Amino acid sequence: MADRFRIFNQPASSILARTSGFIRQAGFTHSLTPARNCTFGCTYCYVPTMRIYGGLKREDWERWGQFTTYKENAAALLAKALKPGMLIYCSPLVDPYQPAEEQQAMMPGILEALLHCPPAVFTIQTRGPLILRDVAMLKELDRRTSLRVSFSVTTDDDAVRRLYEPHCAPIEERLAAIDALRCAGLAVHATLAPLLPCDPTRLLDAVLAVTVEPVVGDPLHLRETKRHGATTREQAFRIAQKHQHEPWFQSAFQSRIVEQMKQHAAQRGRAFAVGPEAFTWLTYSTHSE
Repeated sequence: MADRFRIFNQPASSILARTSGFIRQAGFTHSLTPARNCTFGCTYCYVPTMRIYGGLKREDWERWGQFTTYKENAAALLAKALKPGMLIYCSPLVDPYQPAEEQQAMMPGILEALLHCPPAVFTIQTRGPLILRDVAMLKELDRRTSLRVSFSVTTDDDAVRRLYEPHCAPIEERLAAIDALRCAGLAVHATLAPLLPCDPTRLLDAVLAVTVEPVVGDPLHLRETKRHGATTREQAFRIAQKHQHEPWFQSAFQSRIVEQMKQHAAQRGRAFAVGPEAFTWLTYSTHSE
């Protein structure tokens, strides 16, 4: 794994950003991004398409996934910037438990800062089982704030996972991580983001079996329906064409799959939604102010 990417460190001038767009609509006030460029390097990732508007440099979007640059003073900046009423999403631009985190160990310092000045809500978005390394700190943070983990599961077919996100953990390992977080007493949501080719009911049943929280969905971002801003990378479209997955990259097909999953979840007595409606579940506070 170490041969696949390089890790750089640079000081940053800030660590929290005011939210906008999708995340703001969901209710988050701030986002926290500990690094620039993500070593998961998923083929569909929309972040490189944001370019400078995502805080990236040319080498980031041209060599997405080949390296990452950590904000070396992230924890110190966070300690100064935190305020009790904040609703923080970590992270819209990189996975905080990307492969490089195993070597860098940035998140324990960030969690330590949060323990000293807990915000109202802190949500971690990840697909990395490495989060289990920090479960003791997460449990302590959960006692002081509303902590939510949004854990991404994209398909029920590991062959599909290897095509589109080859550097991510296998699906069974991710389901096991979700189960472990739930058993540790943490609020963990299975987030089907993005929805890759799958058996929709089988995928939903798999995540319902290891969660008690509502299930979050997020289809692939398509220029067809999203005229501006972030969109799915061309690399994923090429893979889809090669493997006859094109319908999954069409909005009408996506809508039918989402409706099918909503109905299936309802039959199981559970909630499933997509978009800002679903992401509001990640801002719900369980602690009194």
